[in-house]
Amino acid sequence: MSPEPDQQYPTSLGTSTADEIRLLGQDLTADLMGEVGFGELAFWLVAMRRPTPSETRLFEAVLVALADHGFTPTAIAARLTYLSAPDSLQGALAAGLLGGGSRFLGVTEDCGGYLHDVVVAAGDLPTDDAGYDALALDAVRRTREAGRYVPGLGHPVHKERDPRTPVLMRIAEEEGLLGPHLRLFDAIGRVHPEVLGRTLPLNGAGVCGAALADLGLPVEMLRGFALLARAAGLLGQLAEERRRPIGMDAYLSVDRNAVYVDPLQTEQS
Repeated sequence: MSPEPDQQYPTSLGTSTADEIRLLGQDLTADLMGEVGFGELAFWLVAMRRPTPSETRLFEAVLVALADHGFTPTAIAARLTYLSAPDSLQGALAAGLLGGGSRFLGVTEDCGGYLHDVVVAAGDLPTDDAGYDALALDAVRRTREAGRYVPGLGHPVHKERDPRTPVLMRIAEEEGLLGPHLRLFDAIGRVHPEVLGRTLPLNGAGVCGAALADLGLPVEMLRGFALLARAAGLLGQLAEERRRPIGMDAYLSVDRNAVYVDPLQTEQS
């Protein structure tokens, strides 16, 4: 018996039968497995179009750039969760992804969204660096006057230059994908000292947001791509925790160096 029209739930991503699995209109086992890379598939699933080889190169460079590259608080949280419940790998991954998505990886979405808003509001886009400098200068000034930070500026470790930024810029230029978001972000790097009174590096999470926006991916999905990248890093952290548990030592070191203050004294002061 067929479902009623209002009980049908169409999906364009894929279907499964007893004999075949289809994804994006392709036979999963015959057309995709062994032929399509994971990054390419992720792009395809969201954009509903297959990326070009140039787009795939830039997109996968972004995923590599956003993989967990250090012993951050989210990695410590994942390690401690796994240490306390080693049978719950999904819990440890969730701890790292939730923390990373909320605190660290939001920069990718925030920067991509910020640049996108400026680009859309500009209408007719500049055709040269001088024009982008003027657009960037106006955007940074308005952001400063509103008492907000410009997302993508500054980094707690790479205080002079984030090494990921020039590489992604170069790859985008080589592949003919240096679009308005990346050009605006680059211009912000040139002009912001005039407004802020100091020079801050263009951080890697920000340039990744600009690159993803130039690839035409929905800005509201940019944090998701950052989480996809961070999952690979977290798996590596958890595998290392199995080989050599150090999460608890890192946590105790932080705890021993903490200075605990009486909340009543804090309120009075």
